[in-house]
Amino acid sequence: MQQRYVGNSGLRVSALSLGTMSWSGDTDEQDASEILRTFIDGGGKLIDTAASYSEGRAEAMIGSLLGDVVSRTEVCISTKAGMTTSEGRRTVDTSRNAMLTGLDASLARLGTDYVDIWFAQAWDGNVPLDETLSALEFALRSGRARYAGISNFNGWQSAKAAAVAGFPLVAAQAEYSLLQRKAEAELVPAVEDAGLGLMAWAPLGRGVLTGKYRGTIPAGSRAARTDSAPYVEPYLEALPSSVVEAVAMAAKGLGRTPLDVSLSWLLSQHGVATAIVGPRTPVQAKEIMAAQLTRLPPEIARALEDVSLPG
Repeated sequence: MQQRYVGNSGLRVSALSLGTMSWSGDTDEQDASEILRTFIDGGGKLIDTAASYSEGRAEAMIGSLLGDVVSRTEVCISTKAGMTTSEGRRTVDTSRNAMLTGLDASLARLGTDYVDIWFAQAWDGNVPLDETLSALEFALRSGRARYAGISNFNGWQSAKAAAVAGFPLVAAQAEYSLLQRKAEAELVPAVEDAGLGLMAWAPLGRGVLTGKYRGTIPAGSRAARTDSAPYVEPYLEALPSSVVEAVAMAAKGLGRTPLDVSLSWLLSQHGVATAIVGPRTPVQAKEIMAAQLTRLPPEIARALEDVSLPG
């Protein structure tokens, strides 16, 4: 798998990163172990997680697999702090105390002395930006993190953070796919100008771009479950469905899968350093790692962009 630099930094990560939001929830340890091995064997390098995923249990699961399935030196790990989820309620707190307390807890769960990239997971309008950035800087100076970034900031927030920080931010995480191109309006220009690499989450449109929801909602899928259906439903409406049909048509013409076409398009976009994929099962992981990830013919890419207007 291609290895890419993250923004203007010297950090190199795989074109696909392994997201772990489902770990310790939908994905048990046995499946997680198989998914991780499939990812590593396919050339993957970066594992992405967060303290908020399954209330920290996703990080603990990664920690339990380090050493047994893969050595710490074989992988890069990114995690995030500043957001907690408990009983379905989400709370944002990027104060210095919350961030650094969260980082120490993350390191303990992961069983490592440092993470490769540490992110402020969300913009917090109640906390001065300088205070949040001071926590990121302290993590870098103390060796707890090798690089720092921001997650789910919009364009002006990202530009301000990069301008105010007295140290280099190297990455920004945001949702980006053929079904969600809002990032192109302000965020992509902002992070490119600041020298940050974009790490795109939900690059398969929350699973919809695989084509598995064409004409039906499979049993066991996120859209079939009341707890996760709201996450998928916006991408099952008429306009997203027309994009999915266009992707499926392009895939058929190219002899590739819709999954491959969608990821290949995304990885050719300006500023994108890596796409964070989140397979919930070993079968999904194998399908993802089988993708060619080669640039689409220009006329195909333009046709898909015409159908999937930004916004």
